[in-house]
Amino acid sequence: MNNILVPIGTSPNASDTLQYAIDFASNFGAKVFVMDVFSVTSGTGSLANVAEKVAKSSKDRLKDIIDAVNTNNVELKIATYNGDIIDGLNDINKELGIDLIIIAPRSNDIKEGLYLGNTSGRIVKQTNLPTLIVPKGTTFKPIKKIMTAFGSGILKRNRILNPLIAVKDKFRSKIGLLLVKRPGYSEEDLQINTALLDLSEKLTITEQATTYLGVLEYFQKENPDMLCVFRRKRGFFKKLWEKNTIPKAEFFVPIPVLVLSVKK
Repeated sequence: MNNILVPIGTSPNASDTLQYAIDFASNFGAKVFVMDVFSVTSGTGSLANVAEKVAKSSKDRLKDIIDAVNTNNVELKIATYNGDIIDGLNDINKELGIDLIIIAPRSNDIKEGLYLGNTSGRIVKQTNLPTLIVPKGTTFKPIKKIMTAFGSGILKRNRILNPLIAVKDKFRSKIGLLLVKRPGYSEEDLQINTALLDLSEKLTITEQATTYLGVLEYFQKENPDMLCVFRRKRGFFKKLWEKNTIPKAEFFVPIPVLVLSVKK
């Protein structure tokens, strides 16, 4: 794991997410790219330099956020992008090769209805980059126990497991697999990828209407430090796939969530 990207939004808690990313990255010797996205369409004349001015203002804001954290000897780089955030993430990934995106959910407050807002939801659902969702205010600690939940054991490419393998190897994490039989599952779904099996300490199988309900069933019993799920249209976010926001009533866990990319 070499390059970690942290998109910085307008949240006053942005420095908390960045601090977690820095502390996480320090364990891998990874670089952290702090990214801000803005959208300015410049015309001619007096508007010609608007984008340049906004870019400078964006960089100054990122520098202020960086000044508020302990860099922990991690190399930080600033990246700004004029345009849509998904286009920006894809462009930066093509240029640098991003191993992991780290973002915060919209809010930890249970009174706040959304777990993921529009921007964070789009990052999770519309990119193919591994993403770690870290609850605001979370202080980094070694990840000793990981619950990996899924409704299908099919993986077309073993390399999508690389972020999970990196975490397991670095922290000597114990990985428990939770296979959730959902309505309409096939026998093929029950054939678990051997590379995934090899990572795990144990396998639990349950039947629930959704993968998330399976997670709720075992979450307190297992008490994991991290939840790992897969991004695919028949997977964890199936019910919510057509909208970018995710309500807490439909999904909320108070620990980091690693979302791995699978196209099935």
